Amino acid sequence: MNLTGVRAIYRFEMSRMWRTLLQSVAAPVITTALYFIVFGSAIGSRIPSIDGVGYGAFIVPGLVMLSLLTQSISNASFGIYMPRFTGTVYEVLSAPISPLEIVLGYVGAAATKSVLIGLLILGTARLFVDFSIAHPVWMFGFLVLTSVTFSLFGFVIGIWAEGFEKLQLVPILIITPLVFLGGTFYSVSMLPPLWQTVSLFNPVVYLVSGFRWSFYGVADVGVGTSLMMTALFLVLCLVLVRVIFRTGYRLKT
Repeated sequence: MNLTGVRAIYRFEMSRMWRTLLQSVAAPVITTALYFIVFGSAIGSRIPSIDGVGYGAFIVPGLVMLSLLTQSISNASFGIYMPRFTGTVYEVLSAPISPLEIVLGYVGAAATKSVLIGLLILGTARLFVDFSIAHPVWMFGFLVLTSVTFSLFGFVIGIWAEGFEKLQLVPILIITPLVFLGGTFYSVSMLPPLWQTVSLFNPVVYLVSGFRWSFYGVADVGVGTSLMMTALFLVLCLVLVRVIFRTGYRLKT
């Protein structure tokens, strides 16, 4: 494996985060802090606990997941779209580096950024609400698995997108609504039976539920089911990436 090539792409993408700290790091952390102020402190103080967990603490995993998904997709999609936009992607494709190594560089950097932001948001949440982490190893595992999976998804979007507006289309119009309807601010068990069944078709429900279990030991769906659904989506993204490189879809034209 060409580790030098992987390291070069990875370091280049990470350096972009340090050059744009206000946009890349400060913006999502401040935005999530506002959610904690409004929902956790102001509204949460008037809402009884859910599944034995205070409302302010209950929404912490969902809000972390909201930022994690949007940042993973945005970082990875922008990272591969810019070389396509400027034409420098052809230099990467002609270099002695395999498709796997290219994906490792771009997706690894995007996932690293997302994990760092997720941890920063957890630290910020501690300033507003008191919460515990019952299974810290599982929590970090879900954090990494989700970041890698949706960074791969963002990589696919970055290759599919024909313009900057399409880069924001999926995160804003699809991912964010799915997260809000995926149990971020409530438990799926609170819904009427019909809507509980409908919610199970929302893939984000499994992500939020599994992540919340790692904090408080409570979940809307089984942890094994959450892991299986995340793994299935990861495999789907890997298949799409493989097809893209085999066919040269929007990379060689």
